[in-house]
Formats: sequence, C-alpha cells, structure tokens
Amino acid sequence: MQTNITYSSFVAIGDSFTEGMSDELPDGTYRGWADLLAGRLAARDPGFRYANLAVRGKLIGQIVEEQTGPAAAMGADLVTLVGGLNDVLRPKCDVARVCELLGEAAERLAPTCKRLVLMRSPGRRGPVFERFLPRIEQLFSFIDELGARHDATVVDVYASEPVGDPRMWAEDRLHLNAEGHRRVAEAVWQALGYEPEEDWNAPLPPAVPVGWLSRRTSDVRFARQHLGPWIGRRLTGRSSGDGRPPKRAELLPYEG
Repeated sequence: MQTNITYSSFVAIGDSFTEGMSDELPDGTYRGWADLLAGRLAARDPGFRYANLAVRGKLIGQIVEEQTGPAAAMGADLVTLVGGLNDVLRPKCDVARVCELLGEAAERLAPTCKRLVLMRSPGRRGPVFERFLPRIEQLFSFIDELGARHDATVVDVYASEPVGDPRMWAEDRLHLNAEGHRRVAEAVWQALGYEPEEDWNAPLPPAVPVGWLSRRTSDVRFARQHLGPWIGRRLTGRSSGDGRPPKRAELLPYEG
C-alpha cells in the first residue's frame, strides 16, 4: 500500500452519479462520492483544488463534448471519468459507439493528468438491472481495456454485492443514497493507494423481510414520483440536466 501519494487538484466528470444524487444535504444540494473524496484529499494538502463538471442526465456524447475539453485544460493531478450507463440503460443503444466515445474521452484526458480513474460503476440489483446486463458487461469489459491502455486506475464497484443491495439506493432506485456514496468514496480512496479507513465492501446485515402491502405501496410511490416522470422525459427527448450548469465549474480551493 502506497502512503506517500499526494494530489493537489482533482477534476470529476460524468453524470448524476458523479454529481452526487441522491446523497442529499439539509439545504437540498447533493454531496456524493466525488465531494467526499475531495474532502479527504484536501485534508492532506491545504492548497488542494477541486472541480466537478458532472451534470445529471448526461449521455456519454454530451460528456465528451461538454466536459472533457474543460477538464483537460485544467491540468489537474487527478481526473475521474465515469459515464455511459445512462446510454446503455436506454431501450435503444449502440454500445460500440458508447465505448468509442468513452475511449475518445480517456484519450483526451490521460495525457493531461497524473492519474486517470475509470470505474465499473454500481447498479441496483433487480429485474431492470438484469435486463441490461449484457450491455453493461460489454461496457465494463471495454473500461478494463481502457484502463490497461492508459495505465489508468479502474475501480470495480460493480462487483460489490453490498453496494448493489437495494438498501444502498435512494427511493428513485437509480441513485445511491448517502451510505452508498460513502462506500464508493472509500473504494476510490483505496484504489488510489491510500490506507483503508474501513472495509467499503463489508457485507450488510440480513435484510428484514418486507410485507406484501409495504412492497406494493413502495412500488406505487416509486412509479408515481420517479418512474412516470422519467418515462415522460424519455418520450419527449428531455433530460433532467437540461439547462443545468456543472456542479463546480472551476478548479478552485476546496472548502468542505
């Protein structure tokens, strides 16, 4: 385990996962694994700077077009690139094209930083996840290839049973809750070579059985509050990130 690593700057790019949904703070903003990681890195370097260009709902083409250029220009020591799942979870998707675009992003970013981090990002276990499994595994296989090609760090959170457990996910069933984001931050921290602070992949206690009525009530609430609006956006070509600026558009000193 390396212990003398220092990163003085960090840029995160991606979609809602990197933006931090649904690790909600009391003021209604989102924190997330990238913010948590930045806070821990900043504790090691008083001059540490952080930018998070992620925007919810972005597809990999939008990430490449809108985020990779600014990120590369910042010349940060550490860059995390996570994207593509929004694409492969759509009914129609050219996975080969998604991989091609992700490769373009990595090609652009790798020469500009000391360490590029890619991720086999997590998914909530369940029927929807299983339906898209072949696409997801094709994408993640390519991410492994990218990691080897660019000497990038690949963090495998996808393989984690605990992080895939529904208890780690918010009510919308699309985004991690606070505990899920905390575990991802620890996983990246360890992958960067820092001493573990905990076992991010520790098993969860046995789940308490939920009655039929409670399950159905939860399903109805999910369909009304989350699934319906999501389908509406897909049918009309809209995105939850339309018109939304990056989370932290400039590489500035981190203040937790």
